[in-house]
Amino acid sequence: MSRRRQVIETFKMTREVDRAVGWWMLAAFLLFGGIGFGIFWLLPGSGTIGLIMSIVGGVLLGFLGMMIVFSRRAQKAAYARMEGQVGAGARALTMLRRGWKLEEVVGFTKQQDMVHRVVGPPGIVLVGEGNPNRLRPLMISERKKHERVASDYPVHEVLVGSGEGQVPLPKLVKHVQKLGRQVKPAEQTDILQRLKALDAQRPKVPLPRGPVPTSMKGMRGNLKGR
Repeated sequence: MSRRRQVIETFKMTREVDRAVGWWMLAAFLLFGGIGFGIFWLLPGSGTIGLIMSIVGGVLLGFLGMMIVFSRRAQKAAYARMEGQVGAGARALTMLRRGWKLEEVVGFTKQQDMVHRVVGPPGIVLVGEGNPNRLRPLMISERKKHERVASDYPVHEVLVGSGEGQVPLPKLVKHVQKLGRQVKPAEQTDILQRLKALDAQRPKVPLPRGPVPTSMKGMRGNLKGR
């Protein structure tokens, strides 16, 4: 789809969850537009040129404010759509930018509990989603496998959920990013090379997809002017 079409589709999906998104965008446009008009009106200059500059400045600042509000509410709505779906954690992790490598479903149970892996500045991050009791032995098993092939690098564990010691889905990406910078880019490449042998032994399991399988990743590009 074209960028314009993508923004339209994102707006439609957001409005299904957030019916007031249009009013919030209008309010932001008027507020930021009014501020922009006032700022440009106070600048040196008068007459027709000054009025035109004030209107243009108001429209541009109003549009910027409107898109900021749209971006935040669209992201919140996307998380709300994914909440409770199988594989929601993996889809949220697609919001990580360059410098991160996501591998979905490196471990799983028959009850659809799963572990995803992210390799980035913190090292190896294992992200589990599902029943905490079933995930515990699965996470331990995956940690041992990864430490066996990449013992020189840190391995972190994160559980997605709303319980104690878990990370809510909307905060997952920020939590992973805040784990710190413990390995260099060259070391990340070394980690990925070591993990190839481990991944080659795994059965490939298709990740169940919900109604918005790529909305988060596409939305990020659309709203940031990719």
